[in-house]
Amino acid sequence: MPMLVLRGLVLFPQMVLHFDVGREKSILALNRVMSGDRKIFLVAQKNIRDDEPKADGLYKIGVVAQVKQIIKSQGGTWRVLVEGMYRAKTIEVLSESPFFEGMIAEFPLRITRSVKSAMCDALMRTVKDLFEEYCYLTPRMPKELIVSALVSEDPVHLAEYIAGNMQMEVEDKQTILSQSDPLKRLEILARLLEEENDILSLEADIQEKVKGQIDKNQREYYLREQMKAISGELGEDDDQEEIQEYYDKIAKIKFDAETAEKLGKEVDRLSKLPGNSNEAGVIRGYLDTVLELPWGKRTADKIDVKKAKALLDREHYGLRKVKERILELLSVRKLAPEIKGQIICLVGPPGVGKTSIARSIAKSMGRKYVRISLGGVRDESDIRGHRKTYIGAMPGRIINAMKLAGSQNPLMLLDEVDKLGNDYRGDPSAALLEVLDSEQNHAFRDHFIEVPFDLSDVLFIATANTLDTIPGPLRDRMEIIELSSYTREEKFHIAKNHLCPKQLKRHGLTASKAKITDDAVYALIDNYTREAGVRQLEREIASLLRKSAKQIVSGDAKKVVIDNANITDYLGPRRFKPELIQSFDEVGMVNGLAWTSVGGEMLQVEVAVMDGAGKLELTGSLGDVMKESAHAAVSYIRAHWEQYGVEHDFYKTRDIHIHVPEGAVPKDGPSAGVTICTALISALSGTPVRRDVAMTGEITLRGRVLPIGGLKEKTMAAYRAGIKTVVIPAENEPDLAEVDEVVKEHIRFITAERIDTVLETALVRKPRAKASTPVLDAIASEGKEPLSKANSPIPQ
Repeated sequence: MPMLVLRGLVLFPQMVLHFDVGREKSILALNRVMSGDRKIFLVAQKNIRDDEPKADGLYKIGVVAQVKQIIKSQGGTWRVLVEGMYRAKTIEVLSESPFFEGMIAEFPLRITRSVKSAMCDALMRTVKDLFEEYCYLTPRMPKELIVSALVSEDPVHLAEYIAGNMQMEVEDKQTILSQSDPLKRLEILARLLEEENDILSLEADIQEKVKGQIDKNQREYYLREQMKAISGELGEDDDQEEIQEYYDKIAKIKFDAETAEKLGKEVDRLSKLPGNSNEAGVIRGYLDTVLELPWGKRTADKIDVKKAKALLDREHYGLRKVKERILELLSVRKLAPEIKGQIICLVGPPGVGKTSIARSIAKSMGRKYVRISLGGVRDESDIRGHRKTYIGAMPGRIINAMKLAGSQNPLMLLDEVDKLGNDYRGDPSAALLEVLDSEQNHAFRDHFIEVPFDLSDVLFIATANTLDTIPGPLRDRMEIIELSSYTREEKFHIAKNHLCPKQLKRHGLTASKAKITDDAVYALIDNYTREAGVRQLEREIASLLRKSAKQIVSGDAKKVVIDNANITDYLGPRRFKPELIQSFDEVGMVNGLAWTSVGGEMLQVEVAVMDGAGKLELTGSLGDVMKESAHAAVSYIRAHWEQYGVEHDFYKTRDIHIHVPEGAVPKDGPSAGVTICTALISALSGTPVRRDVAMTGEITLRGRVLPIGGLKEKTMAAYRAGIKTVVIPAENEPDLAEVDEVVKEHIRFITAERIDTVLETALVRKPRAKASTPVLDAIASEGKEPLSKANSPIPQ
């Protein structure tokens, strides 16, 4: 028998159905049956969206129907009228082309004695009651349908009649059609009617509430129009218009219930006050501030990681760790836009680009950018706002920034968070705890606006020069990313690719009129600036270009080229001399490496040994940590004197003077222990130290070498000075991944777990070991003279 596939429809036996046919297979099947007995098997498809279903996409149970009428309508579709005859089942689909044709078998219901039982009567009554309620909740139901269902006494006819005339899902109708037990059919139908009635009841309640609200609004509108007319007669027209504007704005913005109620009360108070009263002015200011905030306004994040990487690389050189973290942040935002609570704190010395990189992040995300400078803020009210009971009250900086941004999800930069102060007016850093907590800031309450405002979509980025002054609880809220000082190579690339083009444009020059050569840029970095960032470098470049502009305008030159040879003509004598290693190996002088706020530096340690009574003198403006390192080094040598060719009683018979040059500069930090120890052993044993070796690390009393920080900057200082070998603690070996490639190419790194490795590398030769005291006694007893003071290797 030909098969006609129904989409979104289910036919029941003895049911008349109208539907449109437009699919080619369906039209061909109808053509076939119209030339015969007009019988066709109607079956529903499982997926209503499938335009060309296959055999496995059809239900097995359907109805054999007789085609009563076919009318061809406009648009190439046919209007078909069919009447269901009996239930049938697909045994096998014989063909799918040109139309569905299958082996169909009649599939009658299983009629048992239970059809005439009390259970059947109860189910029929329940179904009729539920259908009556359904018809009451659906007013458009024809009355004859209701009557036909209520007078029916046949459980089979009742179930099929109600299911066929109800609005329900195709799957539910098919479930009833496929069920062969009449009682189970009634049970399914009763459950479906119960669910549908619940939904219809809820719909009716909602419509009633909406209608009541509309009636209330119409009543209020009528009363307000009357108030307008009365105010017009009294000459108070403007005030009422203003009040109405406030009401309109509040209605337009989708506030939560608490905020809407609060603002409504304020407008009501304003409407009862004289227009020229002081309190009315305060309320107007309050309402204007709250209504200007970006309630519900958001910008869509335009996240493209490749474009963001290109943008960051174009605008910032170096900063590899920061860029990686930003790209990770963007990638996570792309996959999970609803993620919240990521607060980043960029920590580094001045001038390394903390503020500018935040602006680049906002640009790469397509977000609004707003900056709050927290340097010197001492009043908690600057963050949280003033209560509007005070004259001149205003909202805090956070709410002001949101108003300026005009978006509820901007990127907000909290600049100089380490320079927050506190006094008797409160602690602003404590007020920031709520702002930077994702569990609390979804309902941030400013003292001025007094209603909760959602800050959870704001991407906060803080900047700081140091972590020491940031309170612990506030630091705990933020993820710390450290920006180290720029190396010489990084400064060169920043100057060449960013600063020079920027300053040329700012001074009205072009590359054809003024040029700063590469060696001049290196000279600026080495001889005219000493800083972590590039601010002073930019000022020096601007100074060169100003002088160049003066020469060009005065007619002294058509093109100015500044190189290493003539840079002193523009900037004067070179202010800083480059660090260089000495030309010979020397006893008691070791090259150490130090980290400073302006980058790495080479720090030489000198030791002089003199006859005396065991006095230890430390000079060079040393801090407590370096003094303790010196004492620890002396104690280690006393404990192991025989290994290093040192007199066992040197601490009694020798005065030791440890000096670190440039005494006006304070020095401290746990990384000079191995340097002091090596210098001491060199001086006490008379062994010279290699001039091309530098070292860093702390020493313990057992001779272990402890790890240090700032390895990247220290190795760059060694590279600048021409050092060939650098000894570092073994635990710092993973930090070599961050060292510049140019440094790795020119310097050999040796990792040391103990001081012995340091000494083997740094000393020109291994010190001749001294025999211990018992051995000396044994040698003397054999008639051999022990090593006398005259031929001792210690310089006299």
